[in-house]
Amino acid sequence: MLDPGVAFLNHGSYGATPRAVLAEQERWRALMERHPTHFMSEELPSAVRSAAARIAAFVGARPNDLVFVENATGACNTVLRSLHLAPGDEILLTDHGYAAVRKAAEYVARRAGARVVEAAVPFPLQDAAQVVAAVSSRLSSRTRLVIFDHITSSTAVIFPVHELTALCRAAGVPVLIDGAHAPGMLSLDVPSIGADWYTGNCHKWLMAPKGSGFLWVAPQRQTDTHPLVISHGYGQGFTAEFDWIGTRDSSAWLSVPAAIDFHERLGGTKLRERNAALAREQSSLLARAWNTERGAPDALTGSMATIRLPLREAATAERALALRRKLFDDHRIEAPVNAFAGALWVRISAHAYNRPADYARLAACFHP
Repeated sequence: MLDPGVAFLNHGSYGATPRAVLAEQERWRALMERHPTHFMSEELPSAVRSAAARIAAFVGARPNDLVFVENATGACNTVLRSLHLAPGDEILLTDHGYAAVRKAAEYVARRAGARVVEAAVPFPLQDAAQVVAAVSSRLSSRTRLVIFDHITSSTAVIFPVHELTALCRAAGVPVLIDGAHAPGMLSLDVPSIGADWYTGNCHKWLMAPKGSGFLWVAPQRQTDTHPLVISHGYGQGFTAEFDWIGTRDSSAWLSVPAAIDFHERLGGTKLRERNAALAREQSSLLARAWNTERGAPDALTGSMATIRLPLREAATAERALALRRKLFDDHRIEAPVNAFAGALWVRISAHAYNRPADYARLAACFHP
């Protein structure tokens, strides 16, 4: 359904849902509207659990440890609102983290008299050890939660989540991982990471409908983790609380199995490997064409990559937005531009529909 006249290099922001998956969503909506009462009360509960079992298997988890959410930002809010903070407590983030999650952390911290602490991770990155060192340097006896991305949004870096989680666990600090970009980009075994909470989006790289994400919660954290909306399921167990938060259109959740099927038909693991290889190859070609640099080496790069633009102007959020709009309006290229570490960076995505010619169009827009 994508506009064939646009070089769409921004799958990472909102994904792109194929017709087959949208058709499945419409099928669920038709079932809901044919017998609204019967569907909501008799069919929906088991259908949600069945869909949750599919995404749980896809990420290596037990069905009873995973619930659906609207998106990863909502899941992070859920965890933050479930915390019991005291004055002087600290929530540790990194400066590569998603801005919406930082704002949520600041809101929760301010209400409790706590504070948000930021670990400055170098950029461009040379290796994973730099990430671990940055987080380690800001851990303290006051840290009550550490939040870090699995794959960062603005800088497109794969963080060493196993090493970071081990570091925090050794310090006795719980971990929330924002894995918004991970499902469908990386092969996942969520429980093996060792975090307390892990959230991912299904609408991005897995190409499910918008409004589909998941929250995995370690068994020992489930009794203290509650949805943002408390409804009839309160007191009936972890999954019951999240599965019903009031009347809503759950068709996006119920269509996740169809998205997984579509992903597997495209190749599954081979698709993920192909996308990552394309992003690494094309980001290197762009960096050479512009005589600049990539934001991270291959080992820390998946299906997204960042390249420094060959511009000497001020790196501001306003200028980044203007460049993104210019790329779309003048060149019919969709690619986000971010101001980070004193420079302007373009982020490219690679999915099944992308070809080298898409990136060649981008290369021609800037000159060293």
